[in-house]
Amino acid sequence: MKIPFVDLKAQYNSIKTEIDTAISNVIGETAFIGGKYVENFEKNFAALYGIKHCISVANGTDSLFIIMKMLGIGTGDEVITVANSWISSSETISQTGAVPVFIDIDPDYYSISENLIEKAINSKTKAIMPVHLQGQVCEMDVIMAIAKKHNLYVIEDCAQSHFSEYKGKRAGTMGIAASFSFYPGKNLGAYGDAGCILTNDDDLAVKVKMYARHGALKKHQHQIEGVNSRLDGIQAAILDTKLPFILNWTEQRIKNAALYYQYLSDVKDIVLPKVRHDSKHTYHLFVIRSSKRNELAAFLKENDIETAVHYPVALPNMKAYEYLGFKNTDFPIASKYQDEILSIPMYPELTEEQIKYVASKIKEFYDN
Repeated sequence: MKIPFVDLKAQYNSIKTEIDTAISNVIGETAFIGGKYVENFEKNFAALYGIKHCISVANGTDSLFIIMKMLGIGTGDEVITVANSWISSSETISQTGAVPVFIDIDPDYYSISENLIEKAINSKTKAIMPVHLQGQVCEMDVIMAIAKKHNLYVIEDCAQSHFSEYKGKRAGTMGIAASFSFYPGKNLGAYGDAGCILTNDDDLAVKVKMYARHGALKKHQHQIEGVNSRLDGIQAAILDTKLPFILNWTEQRIKNAALYYQYLSDVKDIVLPKVRHDSKHTYHLFVIRSSKRNELAAFLKENDIETAVHYPVALPNMKAYEYLGFKNTDFPIASKYQDEILSIPMYPELTEEQIKYVASKIKEFYDN
């Protein structure tokens, strides 16, 4: 049985008529840049998410940079973020002129270790960027309390946590603004690069929209210098077409995760993901840990099961950040877990038969 890590074709086939019609409509109207399809998605995503403003941008990376830029973060500043994430979380800090300050990860939940944040705050600190990894929201009560105490912005990186919840609040609704990626493999994915910014702050919404569109809210009326970061009409139409299905797809991910817990609970050689109390994990990824990660991944590949590693090198351990002078021992949990974490197949269309097969092969590996 061949099981891909994510099956985008299966999702497309389930709503093929709707997607094909949406793309055809955009082409028929040549509504390629801006226009009603972009505006409709922004309005509908904000409404479904329960937030005032959705400003679409070209990709999730741009959204982080634009938020920080419009908050005035720049040279001489520091922004705190997590040691184990995709480089977008930290490179965008550097792009503003600020310095990324890495925090080790929580040993149970793999996101930023909240109890280490306050030690890293100094007079240069301007913001905290929690990354809600794998579909699980960080301990936001603690983070927001620290931010309030030290008068810091909180910028939520929600690339992996669409519609995840913490104590009844959705990821991205607690900080000053939130970044979303709609990369094809995300829980809500486009068919190319796409992203957005969510915020309840009226002034910030105007600023980020202006900056993302060459510094102008109306063509030729440039109030500032900006960048070109626009969601195109086809991607907007695709996302808007998928939007009515996202909550059901999310519930199916949760059901599939429950099946993994059921079928893997007796495998003592792996660590299954833990879920925070009073939170809703949306399982963008289902990440297990194993001291024999590489051997297990190779065995699963031999049995036609695709896996991935998110992420094989913790950010401060990368060559890109050698200039900061870190040692692996500065981030002991992230440095250890980078050799143990393994993401196994997870998507709404995954069947129980497929999940049972994955579980059986993981068991077979350890039995042998």
